[in-house]
Amino acid sequence: MEVRTDIYLGDCRNELKKLPDDSIDLIFTSPPYADQRKTTYGGIPPNKYVDWFLPISEQLLRVLKPTGSFVLNIKERVVKGERSTYVMELIIEMRKQGWLWTEEYIWHKKNSYPGKWPNRFRDSWERLLHFNKAKSFNMYQEEVMVPMGDWAKTRLKKLSDTDKSRDESRVGSGFGKNISNWLNRDMAYPTNVIHLATECNNKNHSAAFPEGLPEWFIKLFTKEGDTVLDPFMGSGTTNFVAKRMRRNSIGIEIVPEYYEMVKSKIQPVELYLLEPKTGYEKDQSKRRIALR
Repeated sequence: MEVRTDIYLGDCRNELKKLPDDSIDLIFTSPPYADQRKTTYGGIPPNKYVDWFLPISEQLLRVLKPTGSFVLNIKERVVKGERSTYVMELIIEMRKQGWLWTEEYIWHKKNSYPGKWPNRFRDSWERLLHFNKAKSFNMYQEEVMVPMGDWAKTRLKKLSDTDKSRDESRVGSGFGKNISNWLNRDMAYPTNVIHLATECNNKNHSAAFPEGLPEWFIKLFTKEGDTVLDPFMGSGTTNFVAKRMRRNSIGIEIVPEYYEMVKSKIQPVELYLLEPKTGYEKDQSKRRIALR
């Protein structure tokens, strides 16, 4: 099976408009957070972030398949000693736009950098917001199951026979589940907390996430031959992982240095030079790299 990776140089607000409707199985991305990466992306103030992102999420909604998923890695920042609300405001506005906010995953950074602040502790986690355009979507939960380990031996060793087989709770408390289903299993479904170390001393990009992060969600929401999109490609982690996992992918990056870096790391079979059009494209020849 041939795998294709397309990378585009340009502003995703423009480049996304060129993608077909209902063509993407998974969108996995981490846009610049509010007021961050000013030297490369300009930095978007918290009070303008929602207005900046909504035209992008509108295009993402259009290109995502009804069976697809959008996973957004984002985190609030602290403004004058108080957490900003721009992420919560963005969720509300995206729901008005037509998105379904299905789930929220947490990335626990196992090696977060030490620090001290007068009114809080160091950040050791980030949000991964899961959006869909339909309630029924592709999800391959068995692909991310984890070893059961000694859980059954320790958690269940004192349960009576009645406890091990009691019926589901009628009040929705979570108690009373049929524990016997887990007595003789080697694997269990994971939680919505993902424990991964950050990328340290990454000289390629100031905010690269570990390969294990997109890998986990690519396993969960796609199968071989599906298409993954990262509209803020950066150092290309999502695209490299997708290629390794036999998924097609598309990456869009506005910073020429990052685009050239990704292009230098991949082995193109075909190189297409598209004629420059207007605006930004007058100064930058558009390139598309097709990998197989």
